[in-house]
Amino acid sequence: MAPRILLARHGQTQWSVQGNHTGRTDIPLLDTGREGAKLLGERLHRAPWDGLPGVEVRTSPLVRAAETCEIAGFGERAERWDALMEWDYGAYEGLTPAQIKADRPDWLIWRDGVPEGESVAEVTARADEVVGWARSADRDVLVFAHGHILRALAARWLGEDLSFGARIRLEPTSLSVLGWAYGEPAMERWNDTGHLETA
Repeated sequence: MAPRILLARHGQTQWSVQGNHTGRTDIPLLDTGREGAKLLGERLHRAPWDGLPGVEVRTSPLVRAAETCEIAGFGERAERWDALMEWDYGAYEGLTPAQIKADRPDWLIWRDGVPEGESVAEVTARADEVVGWARSADRDVLVFAHGHILRALAARWLGEDLSFGARIRLEPTSLSVLGWAYGEPAMERWNDTGHLETA
């Protein structure tokens, strides 16, 4: 069995709604974020997922990811792992893209990194560590984490430079699956928020 990695982004927080860069600041979920986590969990406990028996689960230790994991029903199975923490935004923590671009109009985190925070090379190394773990055994894995680090994981799973992450959006409480196609790393599902849609 070729292992896959299932990616769950955490639910909405006040800063994700406002567009603030939320790296290591431990922002809690909003009520809408908790409801989204509940709906994601219900989806993963129905067919065809059926609770993902045998899947190894890890979560970022930051409260917005760990709480999403818990509400979704995987808390007891999850191991907290610092490698899944969000990009350390350093001096840009809490700022919106518009605020940053007012001083640096050509800035792109995927190319430039952040002052006083993590470099592109450092985030690449963390993403590679997670990809290596995910491929290390004959079982699927499920991770609960954050927008930028999950996009970084996708880029590195596919063998792309980290800058590929700039081209793939990822919404709060989305579900994505990275797997294989004809023996090559592939996206099986990306940014799926069908569980959040109401009639």
